[in-house]
Amino acid sequence: MRLSEFRQALKDEFGESYGRVLTKDLVLGPLGRTADQALAGGVPARDVWLALCDETDVPPARRHGAGLPPARN
Repeated sequence: MRLSEFRQALKDEFGESYGRVLTKDLVLGPLGRTADQALAGGVPARDVWLALCDETDVPPARRHGAGLPPARN
């Protein structure tokens, strides 16, 4: 997942404003920092996206993100 795909998936799932709030303020348990901090620290966008999905209870069917094929069952 590219950063641009992360941003699009974030916007699609949470909306532009709330998505920005989440990446700035929500500390992601498994990463121990916010999404913005993790991305700036070199954590792959896909890992950040999945951690964000876990923290916000995004259903598995919607975790594939924008521009990517759905996960196979």
